[in-house]
Amino acid sequence: MNARAAKAIIHGLLIGGTLVAVFPLLWMLAVSFMQPGEAGSLPPPLWPAHATWHNYEVLFLRAGVGRYLFNSFAISAAITLLSLAFNLMAGYAFAKLRFAGRERLFQMLLGLLVIPAQVAMLPLFLMLKSMGLVNSYAAVVLPAAATAFGIFLVRQYARGIPDELLEAARIDGAGELRIFGQIVLPLLKPIMVTLAIFTFLTAWNDFMWPLIALTGQEHYTLPLGLASLAREHAQDSELMMAGSVVTVIPVLALFLAMQRYYIEGLLLGSVKG
Repeated sequence: MNARAAKAIIHGLLIGGTLVAVFPLLWMLAVSFMQPGEAGSLPPPLWPAHATWHNYEVLFLRAGVGRYLFNSFAISAAITLLSLAFNLMAGYAFAKLRFAGRERLFQMLLGLLVIPAQVAMLPLFLMLKSMGLVNSYAAVVLPAAATAFGIFLVRQYARGIPDELLEAARIDGAGELRIFGQIVLPLLKPIMVTLAIFTFLTAWNDFMWPLIALTGQEHYTLPLGLASLAREHAQDSELMMAGSVVTVIPVLALFLAMQRYYIEGLLLGSVKG
């Protein structure tokens, strides 16, 4: 087999794989514009015969999806900001600062990476209940303010910052906060973007913990709101597809816009580690 034929086969396989991956998303979008009951016909249509905005109107005007959308944005943004603040400071401290018990604390942190998050959900819920935070935004935001993975990711990247640069700043009289704000943070920008995207996507798609911590629909996020709607409109595939589009489009647009920085941060972090 010559090089041209091999190249053509590889490109054909890649294009085929891309079509297989993208087709469900395109069909979801097409179904969301179909008339009620149209997607249930056999064989299922690939394109709406008469496109309509009816399903989106029902979602936002009757089903209250606008409230769920706001909740998801507010919770995901708050988690992302807090996560950046705590994870960046903690990761830098583990990488460059000397303090008693640093290595042992970091080993304990690594141990947390192999413990399933579901194990801590019951004691965490009881703790939040005793604090009176259940069924509030804080119940979802505070437990995600710092993560072992985020601290580990920043620490691995921050280890590549030259010690000489930090020592020179200290000799010039700069304090630790000034060094962190004016020298370290600009150098951490690639991993900061990566961590922000990863955290936002994780918070946006989270279902289990908000289901446990939020008991009132006024605080529901989009995944919870759609699950609630699915129980009431189990046969309305078009409405559910419209809800899925509303859930997927924001995070998909964010990832496509920032994927270069996301991948760059992961690769640089792995090399510097």
